Amino acid sequence: MIRAVLLATATLAITTPVAAAPARRAALASATLPSSNPFARPSTLPMQTPDFARIKSSDYLPALLAGMAQQKAEVRAIANQAAAPTFDNTVAAMERSGLLLERTNLAFNAVNGANTDDVLQATDTKSAPLLAAHSDFIYLNARLFQRFRTLRDNAASLNLTPEQARLLDVYYKQFVHSGAQLSPAKQAQLKTLNTRLSTLQTGFNQKLLAAAKAAALHVTDASALAGLSDEEIDAAKRAAADRKVAGFVLPMQNTTQQPALASLSNHATRQQLFDASLNRAEHGDANDTRATISEIAQLRAQKAALLGYPTWADYVLYDQMAKDRATAVAFLDRLAPATAAKQRQEASDIRALAKAQGATYTPTAADWNYYAEQIRKSRYALNQDELKPYFEFNKVLTDGVFYAANQLYGITFRERKDIPTWSPDMRVFQVYDADGKELALFMIDPWKRDNKNGGAWMDNLVKQATLRGTRPVVYNVQNFTKPAPGQPALINFDDVTTMFHEFGHALHGMFAAETYPKISGADTARDFVEFPSQFNENWALDPKVLAHYAVNYKTGQVIPQDLVDKIKRSGTFNQGYDNGETLTAARLDLDWHSLPATTPRQDVDKFEADALAHGGFDVADVPPRYRSSYFLHIWSNGYSAGYYAYPWTRMLGQDAFAWFQEHGGLTRANGQRFRDMILSRGNTMDYATMYRAFAGRDPSIQPYLNYYGLSSGSDATVSPPAGSNTTK
Repeated sequence: MIRAVLLATATLAITTPVAAAPARRAALASATLPSSNPFARPSTLPMQTPDFARIKSSDYLPALLAGMAQQKAEVRAIANQAAAPTFDNTVAAMERSGLLLERTNLAFNAVNGANTDDVLQATDTKSAPLLAAHSDFIYLNARLFQRFRTLRDNAASLNLTPEQARLLDVYYKQFVHSGAQLSPAKQAQLKTLNTRLSTLQTGFNQKLLAAAKAAALHVTDASALAGLSDEEIDAAKRAAADRKVAGFVLPMQNTTQQPALASLSNHATRQQLFDASLNRAEHGDANDTRATISEIAQLRAQKAALLGYPTWADYVLYDQMAKDRATAVAFLDRLAPATAAKQRQEASDIRALAKAQGATYTPTAADWNYYAEQIRKSRYALNQDELKPYFEFNKVLTDGVFYAANQLYGITFRERKDIPTWSPDMRVFQVYDADGKELALFMIDPWKRDNKNGGAWMDNLVKQATLRGTRPVVYNVQNFTKPAPGQPALINFDDVTTMFHEFGHALHGMFAAETYPKISGADTARDFVEFPSQFNENWALDPKVLAHYAVNYKTGQVIPQDLVDKIKRSGTFNQGYDNGETLTAARLDLDWHSLPATTPRQDVDKFEADALAHGGFDVADVPPRYRSSYFLHIWSNGYSAGYYAYPWTRMLGQDAFAWFQEHGGLTRANGQRFRDMILSRGNTMDYATMYRAFAGRDPSIQPYLNYYGLSSGSDATVSPPAGSNTTK
């Protein structure tokens, strides 16, 4: 996942302006921010990496406030200048504005998501509405918009490069999309909506973090954890000690299903853990999110209507590869029948096994993974505990994830111990290009903490932009269980896949080669940005890569071929569930964001039940990956009406991997083509056009169906709606 920066920098190109000379920029910063603040000047660390050894939680708010003040002065200078608009004094000037705000906000977003505290959360609460207003200050500035409109109207005579033309068009459409053409009265309404939404979204995030922590399952009797490994029980004991309680604690992962449910042999414990997950944010207390999301959904619908769109989904999808809600829904509908059929067969197998084992209860969703894991072991003779010794985290990282990147793209990595991070859990690597030149810095923060948001994601600390001479500093965050001191850091194969996935995002950021930061690297549409990460997952099982990293930590033995064959044979197992929970969540997201503005606030539980009932899936046995009340992606992380992007980009990823297989697989030539035509292009051209240029055709859904065992025998390509070849 790409973690969305929910503050103003998510939508602004925030860098330093042509319109203000360096001395004036320094004066603007120093006038409002003491030089002792670590954000007052660019970091002197390699590649301007934030100096987390110097940064205190209390440093962020004054720097954010000063950054907004500085950029407002810069924007006024651009908007009010007497000179006629040119690309350089208007578009490029905006691209050079707001460096202080950007460097502060990127660092704040990283730490607040991965290592938050009370001061950071208070900063988030205070700054979110201010940053929403700051975005409005820019995109509702009539003088500034007029300069962009003049340039857009005369674009044909400006002799722009393709990247410049794309940037101008992106800016112009963002102004219009942000309400620049509304009347003053409607703009005032829009500002009120934006401020309230930013406050609600920040509140949702904080409530959910607290709710997830409170929902952790606490047991005092070790027998309740029967079925877990010694390492997992030890981790639960340490989690209890960290919370200063006796017994054992199973912390809550962000998804509906919890990892321990596949192993716990006690049905009552499984049900307790599952219920705690399912109802984590619905206890009627201060952390109950339902009133918050009901208001968010209503206000989003009202905002969409104000801007001329029938629904929030239509408003959001204007610049996506799918282009509109109808295309996204039609895509999900094409996957529903085969997925539902596979779910029914899987559910039948699970009930039959439970009955054969003498279960006195009808299996529920809480029991699904417990019985599914037994079926996996029986049918494929595959035991996850048998696999774990071959997947030691550090070796997977360096000899798997990094090795695949070297084989495909020629890049190499050297660990650095001199770069401060926000947690001692982290590792930092210098990344070198094939010619030996420094390319990027990469950080990774792998272990779960109570003050870390759930899930896994990638983001930038410094963005690449030739315009300002900056190279990318990127990071990955995961939530793996931390090993006990002195014990090996063993992970399961799903975790391995997550590592390859998130590093695909990192590569998208590292290989950025754009002049302008607004369209650089992974700053692409939601239904395209997950494409490089979905694609990169495939290399985890490439024979050459797998043999390089899957080595038994005790014996040094490379994973035997019979285990590899079992992994591959089991690849389509339980995919009715795994795909179904994602597709159901995607449809739930689109249903929430298809409400018209006239609809009153919804009863969250009733709306969800009704939406799931008509989605075409078995939601009794296969609940959505996220229920509404803890769907962080869509209420706070920038994926509203965009969760369909995961299956959509799985389609792209599998189709691209099929192209690789057709052309020789893991080769430097293929990797270089993918880098040159996809990973380094950012948002410099229409996504469908970009994909066709790489693959020579539109993407086909068939490799996706084949990969997950959902094949219906049809081989149809998926083309975005007519008109998608125009630039944004």
